[in-house]
Amino acid sequence: MPVTNVTHDIDTRTITIDAEFDAPISRIWQIYADPRQLEKVWGPPSCPSTFVDHNFKPGGRVNYYMTGAEGERYAGWWEITAVDEPNSFAFKDGFSDENLNPVDNMPVSENVYTFVEKDGRTLATYVSTFETAEALQKVLDMGVIEGASSAINQIDELVRC
Repeated sequence: MPVTNVTHDIDTRTITIDAEFDAPISRIWQIYADPRQLEKVWGPPSCPSTFVDHNFKPGGRVNYYMTGAEGERYAGWWEITAVDEPNSFAFKDGFSDENLNPVDNMPVSENVYTFVEKDGRTLATYVSTFETAEALQKVLDMGVIEGASSAINQIDELVRC
């Protein structure tokens, strides 16, 4: 499994996930830069994603939804704040309603995804920081660690194709 370590820290309001992929950094970067590839790994296997908008540059907006087994939709948005291809990107991540409008009373996280190539493999670090400890606890209670880990673990199969 690609995920090698997961930690959360209420005091610093962070979740950190480390992963290692058997693929060069350029291949891992392609997954996040291409919405059709990202759809295959964003969200747990039981909730496939659809990316409606994917403006992957600073100031750009990304809108998506995940579809559950009963057809229910869980929508979200990103606001891209930085892109350093192929090394890292940063974005705000929040929840959306059924019309893809941001939901104000749900947590928003600041995220930095970094990638380092080592011996033809890619080491990835995913860090999410929340405004408050309560916001972090809310997403922990929603199963974000399990969902994010299962999503990231799907990348191995995609890069083998």
